[in-house]
Amino acid sequence: MPVSTAPALGTAPAVAAGIPAAALPPVPAVAGPAGYPPAAGPTERLVSGEAVELDVRLARVGSRVLALLLDIVVQVVAYIGLFMVTDLGVALLGPLHDAALQQAVAGVVLVVVLVGYPTTMETLTRGRTLGKLVLGLRVVRDDGGPIGFRHALTRALVGVAVEWPGLVMPLLTWVAALATMLANPRSKRLGDLAAGTIVVHERTPASWGWVPAMPPTLARWAALLDLTGLDDDLALAVRHFLARNRQIREPARSRLGYALAVEVAACTTPPPPRGVPGWAYLAAVLAERHRRAAHRLAVQRAATATVWPDLARAP
Repeated sequence: MPVSTAPALGTAPAVAAGIPAAALPPVPAVAGPAGYPPAAGPTERLVSGEAVELDVRLARVGSRVLALLLDIVVQVVAYIGLFMVTDLGVALLGPLHDAALQQAVAGVVLVVVLVGYPTTMETLTRGRTLGKLVLGLRVVRDDGGPIGFRHALTRALVGVAVEWPGLVMPLLTWVAALATMLANPRSKRLGDLAAGTIVVHERTPASWGWVPAMPPTLARWAALLDLTGLDDDLALAVRHFLARNRQIREPARSRLGYALAVEVAACTTPPPPRGVPGWAYLAAVLAERHRRAAHRLAVQRAATATVWPDLARAP
């Protein structure tokens, strides 16, 4: 999108349609001191991938241990099954099949089960193993975004080494891991501290916090937006700008807002209608992103309620 079509921001006098600065009031202040969003508590509020603050219920020791026990059952079954299959395949080698080769195969299978299972599951399901899925838990980044392969692998490696099964001084590391979870305000285990993640109850109803209102004149246009290129970090930056623009002085406010508008316009389509104030454009994009995220969450909860009504209503 050409730069010339990007809307002006804040109360800057230069607007695409020539609207005077008086017609472009700053985005309304939100709850909290000096127009800032409500202060985030250290254990119950984080910023989600949709760039809004979420009230979440952190997973504590009890639910996480129960999820781990379920995962251990899955891993034991997987180990037995994989070992039988691989051992049968090795037995077909005939003379090459000996005790040393059998032990090597068992070691490889053990690594695949202990490291490969949680890493693969958490990467493909965005933070859930089978145990977490049953308990309604999910691993997320510290900023609330979905985890990736690096986070999942780090958690798995640290877990195998010093948590469960704990290859390094098992009894001592088990005590250290449990003490870390009990002492940490976010119930982080050692793997969470290393990977920068937390575990939350994803089925807990959450408050979306402050979200920009959709300008009525842009609602139909926003419904056609392709937002696949708008990543979490950029959406979070836009939200912070809109929530705090009254605290930013000119000309810094206009420069920052214009830069955000150009960046957002470069990764979304279609372009905004001509003459739209920059703050309205950014608010419309963020409001539409939130609307779609809320819709996806509602669909997921409806699907869960269809399969398991009691679980879907669990607090």
